[in-house]
Amino acid sequence: MSPLLCARGLSKSYGPRVACSGVSLDLHEGEVLAVVGESGSGKSTLLGLLATEIAPDAGQVNYRFRDGTARDLHTLSEAERRLLMRTDWGFIRQDAMQGLRMPVSAGGNVGERLMAVGHRHYGNIRETAEDWLSRVEIDPGRIDDTPKTFSGGMRQRLQIARNLVTHPRLVFMDEPTSGLDVSVQARLLDLIRGLVSELGLAVIIVTHDLAVARLLSHRIMVMKGGRAIEAGLTDQVLDDPREPYTQLLVSSVLAA
Repeated sequence: MSPLLCARGLSKSYGPRVACSGVSLDLHEGEVLAVVGESGSGKSTLLGLLATEIAPDAGQVNYRFRDGTARDLHTLSEAERRLLMRTDWGFIRQDAMQGLRMPVSAGGNVGERLMAVGHRHYGNIRETAEDWLSRVEIDPGRIDDTPKTFSGGMRQRLQIARNLVTHPRLVFMDEPTSGLDVSVQARLLDLIRGLVSELGLAVIIVTHDLAVARLLSHRIMVMKGGRAIEAGLTDQVLDDPREPYTQLLVSSVLAA
């Protein structure tokens, strides 16, 4: 079957600074791709290009819709793009406050996504929201509490529930465990891994943490200076890196 997402020759510069240069990738349904590299390597710019949050200077991103047709995402209208983000896609952001409606209750945050895909029965929406709160290890009794009253880890889990409740086909994750305590990170990673497997999600995850990449991804892409310098199966790249830069990344983790 053809890829779910296919990027070719993506490039983006900001004045003299090259943020992304000629990057290509394929992502199939149910596959998890980790994009790794140091700060400034271009991985977040690449994620923004793939998710249509940044317009490319060159290249295209084709997405295969549910009816089998493939379209260049950067030719979609704003309304089409918003619909895609509410239905087929999820985006789990590093700062959960950017991915949640902070004044809205936990149940409302989850319910909004359901309403976006046509759910209208209040009782059913609330019941589904309670179920998803349980699935992400949040007490359903807190369904009427706002995210302002939640810890950082709870906010991130609520953001996961909000994004996955509509069973999207593709989820973008931007450093989803960064800034959390180590014990909270481990719990969150176990949760993400279980839900990704259970729902058969395709995921592109940006992370500077190679341990996160190893735990969650099937394939890995290493970026440096806006370019993809190495890619392959995760264990293969991390256990036997070809490029000196990748070797340095791996050795720095082993030495830590």
